[in-house]
Amino acid sequence: MDLKERIRRSPQEDGGALGSSLAAAASPRGRKAAAGAETTTAAAVVACVLLLLLLAGCSAARRGRGFLDDADSSSGLSDADDLRLLRRPRDDDGTSGSPEVVKDKLLGLLAPGFDEQSCLSRYQSVLYRRISPHFPSTYLLERLREQEALQKKCGPRTELYMKAVEQLKSGQDIKVMDCNYLVWTAYSGLGNRILTIASAFLYAILTNRVLLVDGDKGTADLFCEPFPETSWLLPSDFPIKQFKNFSVVSPESYGNKLKSKVVQRSPAFVYLHLAHDYSDFDKLFFCEDNQHYLQTIPWLILKSDNYFVPSLFLIPAYQEELMRLFPQRDVVFHHLGRYLFHPSNSVWGMITRYYDSYLARADEKLGIQIRVFDTETGPFKHVMDQVLACTFKEHLLPEVDTQEQIVSPRKAKLKAVLVTSLNSGYYEEFRNMYWEHPTANGETISFHQPSHEEHQDSDKKMHNRKAWAEIYLLSLSDVMVTSAWSTFGYVAQGLSGLKPWLLFKPENRTAPDPPCRQVLSMEPCFHAPPFYDCKAKRGTDTGKLVPHVTHCEDMSWGLKLVDQS
Repeated sequence: MDLKERIRRSPQEDGGALGSSLAAAASPRGRKAAAGAETTTAAAVVACVLLLLLLAGCSAARRGRGFLDDADSSSGLSDADDLRLLRRPRDDDGTSGSPEVVKDKLLGLLAPGFDEQSCLSRYQSVLYRRISPHFPSTYLLERLREQEALQKKCGPRTELYMKAVEQLKSGQDIKVMDCNYLVWTAYSGLGNRILTIASAFLYAILTNRVLLVDGDKGTADLFCEPFPETSWLLPSDFPIKQFKNFSVVSPESYGNKLKSKVVQRSPAFVYLHLAHDYSDFDKLFFCEDNQHYLQTIPWLILKSDNYFVPSLFLIPAYQEELMRLFPQRDVVFHHLGRYLFHPSNSVWGMITRYYDSYLARADEKLGIQIRVFDTETGPFKHVMDQVLACTFKEHLLPEVDTQEQIVSPRKAKLKAVLVTSLNSGYYEEFRNMYWEHPTANGETISFHQPSHEEHQDSDKKMHNRKAWAEIYLLSLSDVMVTSAWSTFGYVAQGLSGLKPWLLFKPENRTAPDPPCRQVLSMEPCFHAPPFYDCKAKRGTDTGKLVPHVTHCEDMSWGLKLVDQS
């Protein structure tokens, strides 16, 4: 029985008989009966167990996974048992080291109890994704379970939510209650939205707030609900109707309130504008004094197109908590992304159909993401030259032999290359090159591009579905090449747990030299961080304050998290 079938079977089907036998053996009467059993019966049981273990190991190997990773999948464990982590040594700071075993089905992160059919990707991603070598701290798991309880207690349509909404409507005597909220506004392209939801979620954990997301721009159609027994979608009857139109000039923004010195003691809500065009006053959000004030506001409404997590690590009030949550500094989005973003069934169908048709049989999968920030559509020769220079230099693709008409052996290594780009020209050049000429090392190379939309259109439902499916497919690669400045690539690398080869941004339509480099960490880049020392009240290089927050490889003024250990 392969892993896919064992995951789909119920615990009663797989483990009922075995569980009954173990229970009987545990009792005094059972032990007495067992002692009197015939030796041949015991030998038969041992033989059957060995045969089952051998079959399980073969099934795991067919998926390219180690035997120990898969051995417990058929043991009849319940969903609750599936989340179990074995005891592990605790570090000095109260966090924990790498676990001896992490159950794959829930990625070591997720809570059991969901209806599997409502979100197939939540349980089936293990069939397609590599096991992550990065384990969450026990403290992060504890805080995720606490956040889930808060979301259930205070989520939409609950009594506490309705009470909080009534208080919001009144606009008077607003006080912090048991349930306080962070409302995320749908804004910008899909990659930006995913990164800002993850940032908002971390901020919600740090400030003990319920996260509610605006379902516009296809958000509700793309992702499964991440929290058990509740919804994270903002109800359509939310009383502040104009929140989608808030901007940097809105008087409701915290920055403008600071600028005009009209900060109220108990406003009904505060709007946080953390998008790329935010003002110096908006950036004071990242100062500890202002965080103290914001803790007194029950409703915060956030709009951003930035992954602002690195600057949260620079706020003294949150540093200890963040260090406990993430003792390995460069896995923040890796863990939060795999926790939050499960493709909806419609998107999961697109992902699995494409993967099973074109990528599943490859010995190695290389992902190449090409994003060109140019007013013209391309393809551009200098971009193709850069991608070829990178993949040849780093031995990610074999060079072609234009002289010899070599016939590849029938059992040659098969490498599947997934190309994601708005333009089909790069894929076509790759495909033609490797069709017309053999590879110098005899490898067989196949190229695949799911879609080529030509232009980004983040307001169309099917465009967003394709983009999310391609991000996810890219994240299933064994090796990855991504483009500078691209949040699409950031999301894929974070979900995968890979450190990709980054294509530097070309200048003057000239391929840069060197063409690429491997990044220091899988963390996304914060493109528009503040450069301000909150204590000294003057400008400073925030990329030099702590060793684990540094400047990005692709954007010299950006900030990203790295792990110095």
